[in-house]
Amino acid sequence: MTTSQKTALITGANKGIGKETARRLAALGITVLIGARNAERGEAAAEELRADGADVRFVPLDVTDETSVQAAAQHIDATFGRLDILVNNAAIAAGPQKPSETPAAAVREVYETNVFGVIAVTHAMLPLLRRSAAARIVNMSSELGSFIHFSDPGSPWSAYYSILLPYCTSKSALNAVTVLYANELRDEGILVNAVSPGYCATDLNRHSGMRTAEEGATVAVDLATAGDDGPTGAFFAEDGPIPW
Repeated sequence: MTTSQKTALITGANKGIGKETARRLAALGITVLIGARNAERGEAAAEELRADGADVRFVPLDVTDETSVQAAAQHIDATFGRLDILVNNAAIAAGPQKPSETPAAAVREVYETNVFGVIAVTHAMLPLLRRSAAARIVNMSSELGSFIHFSDPGSPWSAYYSILLPYCTSKSALNAVTVLYANELRDEGILVNAVSPGYCATDLNRHSGMRTAEEGATVAVDLATAGDDGPTGAFFAEDGPIPW
């Protein structure tokens, strides 16, 4: 199987880090499917990337809607017959609020996308990924989900831990999900990893980040294209492993 034959699905890829990940993978000759809830924005993103000569296509996909998820899987099956790369990028945040002032409904809403959405999409795409000779799953996490970091009062991220309970804990849960999938799929040669793009300027943080979305996409692309000797069940930033 050559690189040009590979197909990748990226959720929430109509903007930000997801779109830059799509751009980078498409530049490698990979057919990239942009998953997005909004058809107009998804089509616009795909058209923009196609202007560079890339094979990029829009796939309607709302990770919180089981019907939408199943329809996307059926479309990919009918069109390509398999999937080689899945990047679970779609995410939302809530707040800022102190943990003691955060209602359960706010946490539940964030988990629907950041955790349950990842599980729903991965579950639906696994039959397609299992048909690939070298499938890769990359879950877009965050250093804000690191237990080691947020249990340290002196952490440089401590100010965020005190106001972003839904987002931080959703990324911790996503990290756990990543490891459990990696353990199950290891013997099948499917590599599953979590990555942190760093504090990038995106809509999620009102463009307050210090890194660009393009820089944030680097680690996702690296893990999505890792060789057979690549890691699995790990948590990486661009400069190396992150403690759980």
